[in-house]
Amino acid sequence: MRILLIGEYSNVHATLAEGLRALGQQVTVVSNGDFWKDYPRDIDLSRRPGKWGGLAYLAKTMATLHKLRGYDVVQLINPMFLELKAERIAPIYKYLRKHNKKVFLGAFGMDYYWVHENITRMPLRYSDFNIGNRLRDDEPAMRERRDWIGTAKESLNKMIAEDCDGIIAGLYEYWACYGPLFPHKTTFIPFPIKPKTRPMAHQEGSAPHPLRLFIGISKGRSAYKGTDIMLEAAQAIKTKYPHLVELRIAEGVPFNQYTQMMNGSDAILDQLYSYTPSMNPLEAMSRGIICVGGGEPENYDILGDNDLRPIINVEPTRESVYNALEWMATHLDEVPRLQAESIAYTERYHHYVKVAQQYLDFYQSTSRATPK
Repeated sequence: MRILLIGEYSNVHATLAEGLRALGQQVTVVSNGDFWKDYPRDIDLSRRPGKWGGLAYLAKTMATLHKLRGYDVVQLINPMFLELKAERIAPIYKYLRKHNKKVFLGAFGMDYYWVHENITRMPLRYSDFNIGNRLRDDEPAMRERRDWIGTAKESLNKMIAEDCDGIIAGLYEYWACYGPLFPHKTTFIPFPIKPKTRPMAHQEGSAPHPLRLFIGISKGRSAYKGTDIMLEAAQAIKTKYPHLVELRIAEGVPFNQYTQMMNGSDAILDQLYSYTPSMNPLEAMSRGIICVGGGEPENYDILGDNDLRPIINVEPTRESVYNALEWMATHLDEVPRLQAESIAYTERYHHYVKVAQQYLDFYQSTSRATPK
């Protein structure tokens, strides 16, 4: 098959492309590298800042369109799969729909349905937009609501979701939002991760001293993702146990530098409001680094796992994170076991070739819908 992957979030498409190629498929990745993270791609569509940068980007995009025809499958990372206004993306989507066989939408991150469902139906006990029945009213959450509700982005997302051939959710949370609305075209497929040959930080049977914690801070999204609260808890634990805990912080660095800083850590703190580990903690887990974050029962249930549960699950409070880190700092003998299980978890459910096969199966089982 000829497969076109457009857009990038946290190395999802670049890694999926490798898995698909390992299965003999012809794959092209078109993206901006996810901004400063600079992930690999075959066709670069990155935008320079400013008015002239925007005009140059539009011109480059239009000049590239002829290369985006004749594919068996086109997969979009998000409704906003290009750095253009939603009004400009809509006709490009229709062009892709007309000149390719099947089009799939990724439910991998921020979009209209993720916002709308979590402020109305509230399928999750907590999310980026609600804690129980209480809606989050902090500025980052309100900004996303203003951006997606009652806007051209909402219209674009609805149009693509209704028109495309299939929707692929990469996390339980996104499946919980899309599945009930589009039950006949939505599926869940785990994120793809490449196994790492590098040994984990500590061999099983030996207790690490001290506990090496790692946290990555995304530019402008710390409060939204809850890493500000997680950082406070980690700093408090380091203060209480100065000889037992080390803390590494990465902020706004490219992916390669990020992974270099992460390597050798014992645990990563990531995404306070998540039920599940996303790409960054999964990358860490594949290196034998324990995830402190989303490991709710729903995550394991959708995977069908009853015995391999290495994630240190926390609720969206400073106290919950603090207690989890204190347990780790005072039970260092448990760390090697959790590290080994973290590697086993990613290999069992997220191996990039296994995941790519699930994508192929879904592509092939889905009939082309009549374009609207």
